[in-house]
Amino acid sequence: MTLAAIHQTDDRIGFVWRDSRGRAATLTDVASEPGSEPERLLPTHLEALDDALIEGAGSLGDVLGGGRRQTPEERQSLVDLYRTVDRAAYEYDEALQSTGLTSELRAGQIIGTASLMGYLARSALGLVGPEPLAAELSDPGVGVVAGFGELVDIKAGQPAHGARWVIRTEDGRMLPASLSLLLHDSSGVQRDAALDEHRRALAGSMDAVEDGDIGGIAAGVDWLLHDWLMAHRDGPSSGAVEITSGKLEDAIMIIRAAATSARLRALLDPELLRLPRVD
Repeated sequence: MTLAAIHQTDDRIGFVWRDSRGRAATLTDVASEPGSEPERLLPTHLEALDDALIEGAGSLGDVLGGGRRQTPEERQSLVDLYRTVDRAAYEYDEALQSTGLTSELRAGQIIGTASLMGYLARSALGLVGPEPLAAELSDPGVGVVAGFGELVDIKAGQPAHGARWVIRTEDGRMLPASLSLLLHDSSGVQRDAALDEHRRALAGSMDAVEDGDIGGIAAGVDWLLHDWLMAHRDGPSSGAVEITSGKLEDAIMIIRAAATSARLRALLDPELLRLPRVD
């Protein structure tokens, strides 16, 4: 049996693996050690991430929910939270690939919740871009609006940059919408078809990732993932993500998207996936 173990970072949100020699290591590193038990290590990784989320929600809940601005002391905690989320998601996805193990629905739910909290932490820090197509959307005004939902490419013919939902009115205007609005607050929507279209757009954005506008591509993946997660919370005031379809493919999609987003942003911020020091 490997001597690898989780090391909780002192007085800060987060964790890191120690390998059998006590050095900071990735989940893939410890899972590949002689005598390792990957089938035990990967669930342990998820439990450590879940513990970090509980800690983050307890100390930063009002900030993440938009109830107040962070204090100077809390700013570092927000950074620690989103970096922990990004690194944990990336390492889990990498370990799945290297070990060949099958994931589980629970993994998608934990990493989905983590990704949502990470997005909110980055948003509180001003590290999230504006809503896609904001300059092209009209004010919906007050009252019921007639139209149909449409998933519009952020950049025509460039799926890597993602897409966003809009309401296309009879006079051709585009109004802001979301997957959550279509699924839960609209009538006449073919919900299964909307979910399938969103899945294809997110998969297409990840499959088309290539060198170029890394920031724009990361933002496209981020938006589609965030929109999916917001539509799959277990309540309107909750941050806990559910996989209501019961499909393992949806869990894998969430894990892959969270890892892809982290990998792309790490190209712009080399500190993002760097292992913390272990004393």
